[in-house]
Amino acid sequence: MAIDPRVDIGHVHLKVADLERSLGFWCGVLGFELQHRYGEQAAFVSAGGYHHHIGLNTWESKGGPPPPPGTTGLYHVAVRYPDRKTLADAVRRVLEAGTSLQGASDHGVSEAIYLADPDGNGVELYRDRPREQWPEEMFTRPLDVRLLLAEA
Repeated sequence: MAIDPRVDIGHVHLKVADLERSLGFWCGVLGFELQHRYGEQAAFVSAGGYHHHIGLNTWESKGGPPPPPGTTGLYHVAVRYPDRKTLADAVRRVLEAGTSLQGASDHGVSEAIYLADPDGNGVELYRDRPREQWPEEMFTRPLDVRLLLAEA
């Protein structure tokens, strides 16, 4: 039985140690808009006025460290950009904010940049290629970030 094709991922909630620091990254660097706050414990951010794409909360994690390597949990949150130019602009802002990139890959179907938020949560910034350009099989090759940034 297949899932209904209209189903999508509505939002992701991330445990964070410091709500203001996280808002500085998700809103100040990536450009998401703050939609709602839940006191000093949680905030909800989105693009385009949706109630929230990403929830940030300190309910179980205030002041806590990132999870250690080798444990289960969220691998990354993927933020999809509509085209190469908007992806390039996001990467430019990330680099200007002093955030280090962890990787950059061409997967054939998409181009992706990998980094971490201030709490060590994995973040993928990517854009899909048009479906008619997809290869028969996905692959992973290095993505030239300098060429991408030239689009910003």
